[in-house]
Amino acid sequence: MAEHRLSERLGFDVSSKPNSSANNIVHGARLISGDFVDIAMSDGIIVEIKPSTPLDSRRRDGVIDGREFLALPPLVEPHAHLDKAYLSERIDNLTGDLMGAIHGIEAARESLTYDDTLERAERAARLLSARGVQLVRSHADTTVDSGLRNVEALLEVKQRSASLIDMQVAALVGWPLSGTNGADNRALARAAIDAGVDVIGGCPHLDDEPAEALQFLFELASESGVPLDLHADENTRPDSYDLERCADLKLSTGSTIAIAASHCVSLGSHGEDIQHRVAEKVAETNISVITLPLTNLYLQGRDRSSQMPRGLTPVALLRKHGVNVAAGGDNLQDPFNPLGKGDPLETAAFLVLAGHVLIDEAFQAVTSNAQRAVGHQPVDISVGDPANFVLVRAQGLREAVAMQTTERVVIRHGQRLHSRL
Repeated sequence: MAEHRLSERLGFDVSSKPNSSANNIVHGARLISGDFVDIAMSDGIIVEIKPSTPLDSRRRDGVIDGREFLALPPLVEPHAHLDKAYLSERIDNLTGDLMGAIHGIEAARESLTYDDTLERAERAARLLSARGVQLVRSHADTTVDSGLRNVEALLEVKQRSASLIDMQVAALVGWPLSGTNGADNRALARAAIDAGVDVIGGCPHLDDEPAEALQFLFELASESGVPLDLHADENTRPDSYDLERCADLKLSTGSTIAIAASHCVSLGSHGEDIQHRVAEKVAETNISVITLPLTNLYLQGRDRSSQMPRGLTPVALLRKHGVNVAAGGDNLQDPFNPLGKGDPLETAAFLVLAGHVLIDEAFQAVTSNAQRAVGHQPVDISVGDPANFVLVRAQGLREAVAMQTTERVVIRHGQRLHSRL
């Protein structure tokens, strides 16, 4: 009954189990290349892709009609906050900026119970799945006030939603982490790792001693063997250097831990000499940068009335240096972003407009580059790849990114998972 009510609310099937029928052929879908193909699947793997042939009217079982649809590789959400999803109606951001959103969350913390967080986060995970997202990394607030409540809720959502979407839970540890005042947060960070988080992270730029906070997170990730995903330089201050400090730490220690740096807004405000210097280090250390255009366009630059910054990292420059640049949606209808569709195609569209990248580059940022950023090898629609992809009603990639239609068919493990036609 709960799933039925949720289906009615969202407008599509959200069954927790994939369609049990043997949907093993997608007929007549268009690839990004423009070719029309039939895609055969077996045991969750793509086993054959061949030019499309007329559909035998006598054979309908196990066939998904892909005509009029564009087949796209699995979409990825490399940076989400599912524990905060859908809070816009309940929590105000009185100043509209980053600290206004943080203060709003802090004031409402007592009302954000485990069950409440669990319901909203699971609803958001199902929405992402219906959009065609097959992999999400979600940060979970890990603060002295809330303890491990959000971490535990997202770990439960990860388990409940495993048939729909692969999830990584990242502990977003509160501040300060430095000095004697940071002892409780440092202990909480270690407790989050013991609880089973997949990733550790924090916000060095909000700490009184950013370099010390970063040092702690870097060493903790190295000791525990979990990846590090920083909320780095989420400001336009000229003295914010989380990204460069992280690259310097990796260069000086020779550490092999996987690192992603999200936001990296201040780099966009630095001069080109600094940008090139930082980009070279980041490329050398294989740190992925995750830009978050929707939320940072909303939050940043509110203190300026002229020459307002775009609030983005210099995407094109980083790419020229060989940095893996991914893009995420960040917040979903909460005080940090009252909008958001839970759709990487929307993220790609904003990246085209605000980041001045080409459409195919923006699409890579929410697919193959995003997979790399969260530690996965990129997969495409190719023989031998997992049969995980999404059919979008569109004639080509440009139209899919521009229109972001919800007319989609999600294929996971070779079966039809969602249809919204």
